[in-house]
Amino acid sequence: MKLLAVNLGKPEPIPSKTGMTGIYKRPQAGPMRIGKLGLEGDAVLDRKHHGGVDQAIYVYFQSDYDFWDARMDTKIQPGTFGENFTIDDIDGTQVAVGDRFVLGDVLLEVTSHRTPCSVFAARMGDPKWVKTFHRAGRPGAYCRVLAEGSVEAGMDVGYQPFAGERVTVSELMAFDGVREIPRDVLERALRAPVHYKMRDDYEARLARLF
Repeated sequence: MKLLAVNLGKPEPIPSKTGMTGIYKRPQAGPMRIGKLGLEGDAVLDRKHHGGVDQAIYVYFQSDYDFWDARMDTKIQPGTFGENFTIDDIDGTQVAVGDRFVLGDVLLEVTSHRTPCSVFAARMGDPKWVKTFHRAGRPGAYCRVLAEGSVEAGMDVGYQPFAGERVTVSELMAFDGVREIPRDVLERALRAPVHYKMRDDYEARLARLF
């Protein structure tokens, strides 16, 4: 596996909306430092929904970009979806919570899927983008940083699949907005190192089933 790009964003206006966004990520040359809260210097402006220790790094996969390239008849450049890392040679739809990526000294652990929002739709210039992206089931992965260090485009990426029961980011995304999530999905997710907000939500949902 390869790290195709390390992408960093600066505050920029949101098209057709008020406010600023850090979704415009652009590939960077040279080593970039990764701390517990993510890529140093990266703009995270909506801290209610983005950033934090369990959403420190957003990863998108070239296999998923290939899907969009074919669907949209274009060549999407790394960083377009607002990811920090663009990684090649892995099927993004099979990535699961608890999977780990090793990039030199850096160790990442998958915590959850990405949920599309109106800012993402504005960035893509498509008011229907939220539904389109959701239906495709290719959300990419949010990760926590277990070990800090520096990364650079072109470096090798090691992959350590989660050893327990797998719940993929694509599967979790399918339950966005669903009122009743099956018990087995809740239980499998809670046996994995899911995002702390998802853990709180799923624990409450499971408690109501008893």
